[in-house]
Amino acid sequence: MLNRSPQIGLLVLLSSSLFACGGGGVSPQSEQPSQPEAITWQLSWSDEFSGSQLDLNKWAFDMGNGFMLNDQYISGWGNNELQAYTNNAANVRLNGNGQLIIQALVEGSSDQYGNYNYSSARLKTQGLFAQAYGRFEARIKLPIGQGLWPAFWLMPQDNVYGSWAASGEIDIMEARGSNPSQVNGTIHYGAQWPNNTYSERHYLFTDSDISEFHVYRIDWTPQGIYWYVDDELYASQSSWYTQDQAFPAPFDQDFYIIMNLAVGGNYDGNPQSNQIFPAQMEVDYIRVCEALN
Repeated sequence: MLNRSPQIGLLVLLSSSLFACGGGGVSPQSEQPSQPEAITWQLSWSDEFSGSQLDLNKWAFDMGNGFMLNDQYISGWGNNELQAYTNNAANVRLNGNGQLIIQALVEGSSDQYGNYNYSSARLKTQGLFAQAYGRFEARIKLPIGQGLWPAFWLMPQDNVYGSWAASGEIDIMEARGSNPSQVNGTIHYGAQWPNNTYSERHYLFTDSDISEFHVYRIDWTPQGIYWYVDDELYASQSSWYTQDQAFPAPFDQDFYIIMNLAVGGNYDGNPQSNQIFPAQMEVDYIRVCEALN
């Protein structure tokens, strides 16, 4: 997510992503991703969304259309996004079938939404759960339509190396609603904005698209970060830096989880029609594991 700001000891050996559905794909990068070493994983955190209400011991919310930075309000989350994030049931809820629903809606301009014409939700585990290294995965179904920008990503719990993007950002999955056959995996690093940089890879579906459930995952180790769709490795990154610190900084710190559905902005442009609303991002589960070996 091009952000301009900044459990119980259950043993599981995850040789494949659970509940993965069909829909093969190809990785069109010119280089082949490197293979990670075999790892035995232990579940460290999860949300199966099986209750009737969102577990607020696991999730907090970002609200509004921006953030404060050095006493200045940065609107559009630094990306010219059009939505106001809320914690309203219309925008974020459990559907009773074991899934989290994040819904973007068209709103009439009103004080309730700060005169923004769209509402949506952005959930985060900041202050509640963060982890350095591990397997982070989610089974998600995404909406289609230009101007829709769903993402599953990680941000540093503490800006140890400085403000964005010096302390890093890991995008497990980002999608453009205008291009439903592709998802991206990205890291942001280097110096503080505007002197930051990023490395991105993408995955192309061949007989499916983002509107079906797929499992999006990274395996993050001290040696590198590896991206998967439905258990298929499509990208790896093992070269980065930050400020005057070499690898493995900044990706050697605790990061927290973010799930959101943005509307408009720099990534996919603005909606061309409101017929794509309501737009829903459906999340079946999110699981995080830590390495035992």
